[in-house]
Amino acid sequence: MDVAGTVVRFAARDVSVNVTIVDDNATTRDFLSMLPMTLSFEDYNGMEKITYPPRGFTTTGNTGMKPEVGDLFSFIPWSNLGFFYETGSLGFSDKLVRIGKTDDIEGIMKLDGQQVTISAVGK
Repeated sequence: MDVAGTVVRFAARDVSVNVTIVDDNATTRDFLSMLPMTLSFEDYNGMEKITYPPRGFTTTGNTGMKPEVGDLFSFIPWSNLGFFYETGSLGFSDKLVRIGKTDDIEGIMKLDGQQVTISAVGK
């Protein structure tokens, strides 16, 4: 079954952010296989809200990406999970893999410092 289009909810006390999985690939399938999980997000470099899942993601076949605001991604060397809320002058990187996309930037900002439950909610 193709996982593109699956909606994943990031929910904390006062915020709920829905993300749509953009591609059906090894990383997105591996991410979805870990759900549900609860993680704590923190700010990184004034551009990202990041967290560290219990293990790294499978990245077989990753072709890289050019970051865009609202991207849910993993930075392969750190095996983290994050959202870009700013991209500045960042360009294409083969060390990034896009998992999903949201337009709820205000919601992303509220994830900082919270315990966030991540779960798939359907297509």
